[in-house]
Amino acid sequence: MVSRIAVIGAGAWGTAVAKIIAEKGSEVVLWSLEKDNRDDINLRHENSRYLPGIRLPEGLRATSDILEAASDKEYIILAVPSLYLLQTVKRILSIPSIQEGKTAIAVITKGFLPTEKGPRLIVETLEDYLPGFYQHSLVYIAGPSHAEEVSLGKITGLIAASENARNALRFRDLLKSKGLFVFPSLDVRGVQVAAAAKNVIAIAFGMLDAFKTLNGEAMGDENVSDITRLFGDGTESLLLAAGLNEIQTLGMALGATHPETFTSISGIGDLDVTCRSVFGRNRRFGKELIEKKILEPFKDIDDLLDRINEIGYLPEGVAAAKYVKLLVERHQLSMPISIGLYQILNRELEPSEFLCKFFERLGFTA
Repeated sequence: MVSRIAVIGAGAWGTAVAKIIAEKGSEVVLWSLEKDNRDDINLRHENSRYLPGIRLPEGLRATSDILEAASDKEYIILAVPSLYLLQTVKRILSIPSIQEGKTAIAVITKGFLPTEKGPRLIVETLEDYLPGFYQHSLVYIAGPSHAEEVSLGKITGLIAASENARNALRFRDLLKSKGLFVFPSLDVRGVQVAAAAKNVIAIAFGMLDAFKTLNGEAMGDENVSDITRLFGDGTESLLLAAGLNEIQTLGMALGATHPETFTSISGIGDLDVTCRSVFGRNRRFGKELIEKKILEPFKDIDDLLDRINEIGYLPEGVAAAKYVKLLVERHQLSMPISIGLYQILNRELEPSEFLCKFFERLGFTA
C-alpha cells in the first residue's frame, strides 16, 4: 500500500529523509519555503541549495503551499529549523486530518523552543498546540546522521522515540531502508535533550579543533600559546567526554527516563559525529570563530540570532546555547562548557580564555 507523506522543511535533512522514503515507493510532498528551491526540486530533481549533487527521485514533489503539502496525509515529518518550527506548525492546525488526529506526526528538528514559560523541549511544546489526539503520541527522531551521507545510502542509525510505542514503530518502518536503521525508544525527553545540547558542545569542539590546527601559531596571544600547543586528539576526546557528562546532567534534570540513552547512538553517537564530521555545521561554526573571527560583526548572542542568516548557514547550537544557559540557571546545574560557550557567543569571554579556564578546572597549570 502506498502511503501519503509530507516532509515540512526542504533543508538538507528534510530533503534527505524525503528522498529515502520516496525511493521506497511512497508519495512524498516536500514543503519548501523558497519558491526557487521548489522549482529546482520539481524541474531538475535536485536541491542544489541545501543538498547539491544528489539526484532526487521523480516521485518526490515539492510545493510552497504548506496547506497543500500537509493536507490529507497519513504521515507528516517536521523538519523546519527550531527557530521557525512553532510558527510553522501553527499554520497547519486547521487541516481537518490533523484536527481529527488521522495524521501521524514526527519531528526531526533539533533544539529547544522559546515560550512564555522559557525554553522547552520540542515535543511537549507542540503537544500544547496540537489537538488532544497527539498528547503522548508524537514521535521524535534523531541520531548520528548527516543528510549528505544518508542521501548517498551510507549506513546510518537513528532513534525513533515516543511514549506511544506503536507510533515509534510506524515511523521506524516508514524510514528504515537498506542503509538506514531505526530503533524505537520510550525516552522522548532524553533523546531530545541529547539532540539539542550536543550542538552546543560541537561549537566548543570546533574551536578546540581550530586551535589544535593552528597549534598556537599566529594567534598573537602569548598567554595562551603554550596551552594551545598542547592540544591534540586526546584533548578533543577529553572535551567530548566532559560534554557528554553535561548533556546527561541536563537530560536527567529535564526528565530523561533512561540513563542509557546518553550512551546510545542518540547520545554519544550523535555527539561524536556532530563534533568530528566535516559535514557538521556547528563544528564548522566553532572553527570559524577562531579562523575567520566571524563573531566580530555581532555585539551579543541576541544580535547574532537576529542576523543569523548573515553567517550563510544555520548553526543550531547558537540558539541552543542561549536556551541551555537559561535551563542551567533554572535547575542550578554545573555545566561549564555550555556556560562558557554562551559567554563567548554573548561576547563576554574570548575563546582562548574559555579553553584555558576549562582546562584549569581540570587541574592544568601553564
